[in-house]
Amino acid sequence: MKLEKILRLTPEYRDYVWGGNRLRSNGERTAEAWIVYENNLIQNGIHAGRTLGQLAAEFGEALLGNKSNDKPHQQFPILIKLLDCAQWLSLQIHPNDEQARLLEGPQHIGKTEAWHIIEASQNAQLIAGFRPEVKKNEVIKAIRNKSILDFVQYHSVHAGDSVFMPAGTIHALGPGLLLYEVQQSSDITYRVYDWNRPETPERPLHIEKSQAVVNLTTDSKVIPLKIGMNQSSQTLVSCQYFTLEYLRCNVGKTIMDTQQDSFHALTVLAGQATVIADDEVAHLDCFETALISSYTGKYSIQTNEGCTLLKTSI
Repeated sequence: MKLEKILRLTPEYRDYVWGGNRLRSNGERTAEAWIVYENNLIQNGIHAGRTLGQLAAEFGEALLGNKSNDKPHQQFPILIKLLDCAQWLSLQIHPNDEQARLLEGPQHIGKTEAWHIIEASQNAQLIAGFRPEVKKNEVIKAIRNKSILDFVQYHSVHAGDSVFMPAGTIHALGPGLLLYEVQQSSDITYRVYDWNRPETPERPLHIEKSQAVVNLTTDSKVIPLKIGMNQSSQTLVSCQYFTLEYLRCNVGKTIMDTQQDSFHALTVLAGQATVIADDEVAHLDCFETALISSYTGKYSIQTNEGCTLLKTSI
């Protein structure tokens, strides 16, 4: 059976207590839009109604790419979200692959992630990592007695900034942020502190597991956008799980190429784009996404007024 070169996916929306109202046209409170995810339904073509995970299992490298050789095709390897933060998210930590298998079971993987800030209110902040002088015994004690805010590192952020978040990094997003997040295809979150919100079965704290996976040595600096006037792209983050790039397309046609190494997940940040692969066409408005199958090879992004996009690959 044929695999489309361009796949459109139906987002899944999630609401949590910290969500805003910028992700849906009706203004309904929504914390997250899961825009590239193994359980997203395909919108177009002969596979409409199937899930992205089903296509990954069936088509393997044709969808995922040669770089997926060392990864099982049992699930789509990344998860991409848009997040709208009206309040502080919980202060949290994610395990690495080994820790996830140990703490949650052999079928689980860890969660390394990266953020790209799309919009930020004045004085917007996030938490990433600890202050340099902090000691491990201080952190272990502070996680239990809820004094952990005394030891974390706050960062001021602006639209265009990115942050790489290796597993084990303590972090929290602050109010006034709209952002793009790419991560391993895992939803394991250990909450350390939830800003004195009542603890519930849906939002428990994970004190022991947080203490087991916290890492004081991860480096999570804010990465500013520094694309030059004559540049068309900037690699924002690259790690063993994914590469995140910023693309600037001028009026006309920009040629892209998967080289059969990896799929390309394209999300428009500003403007409009038309993605063309042979006889397949997808028109993308702001914040819309298309997934380009790895076997596609060369394709084009066309725009009448210029646009910017984020591209994630493995």
